[in-house]
Order: sequence, then C-alpha cells, then structure tokens
Amino acid sequence: MPIYEYLCDDCDTRFEKIVINKQQEIACPKCTSKKASIQLSVFATANGASAKSSTPSSGGGGSCCGGGCGCN
Repeated sequence: MPIYEYLCDDCDTRFEKIVINKQQEIACPKCTSKKASIQLSVFATANGASAKSSTPSSGGGGSCCGGGCGCN
C-alpha cells in the first residue's frame, strides 16, 4: 500500500495518507477539506547511493553512522 503526501488547498496543511485504491476520498486532518493536491515525496535510501552528509561523524568510518554497523 503506497503512502502519498498531500497539501491541503484550503489551509496549506501537509499530510500523509495510506491509499488502498485511487477512488478513496482524501480529507485534510486539520480542516476536513476534500481539496488536496498530491505532492512529490522525498525519500532516503539505505544503500548509501545518495549524497552523504556534509557534517563529520563521531566514528572513524566517515559515513552516516560512523561505519560501526557495516552500512558502508
């Protein structure tokens, strides 16, 4: 089941919704408006293929968690 991100057209609230089928009604959790635009989602990868953090890590590995867990 995909999770979609929405932006309410009435109150500008961002929210996520698990969508079982495309005919499912989407309503803003803040104002209950049914007018919402689907947004592009930003996601992270676990394989390190995306850009690495520019802040130094506390460990010696130089990756997101210092390299101790073998995520490199």
